[in-house]
Amino acid sequence: QVQLVESGGGLVQAGGSLSLSCAASGRTFSTYFMGWFRQSPGKEREFVAAIYWMSGNTRYTDSVKGRFTISRDNTKNTLSLQMSNLKPEDTAVYYCAQSAKRGNYYVPDEYDYWGQGTQVTVSS
Repeated sequence: QVQLVESGGGLVQAGGSLSLSCAASGRTFSTYFMGWFRQSPGKEREFVAAIYWMSGNTRYTDSVKGRFTISRDNTKNTLSLQMSNLKPEDTAVYYCAQSAKRGNYYVPDEYDYWGQGTQVTVSS
């Protein structure tokens, strides 16, 4: 079992910045990659960013490239998402997720554990 707890969401004006954190506990040694997803009302859960836990290699969806940065601290088992130049279309509930599978990082079903989500609201 892996437990994930997100923090850091909130309300920000367009063009502003927010930083999200995800604290992982439990059987974290099995992690292959971790990711951030987001979901808006009426929409499917959308891939945002992922990081391979050992190598630190990162992947992003096109809409956040150059604005968001995913990072991890292996020693503290924490995952972060630094978001800048936020846009109203970034408004969503953001979830961190953990996978022990060597699958496709952008597919929600490839992830084994999910956090409870944190709301990010960007006002125009």
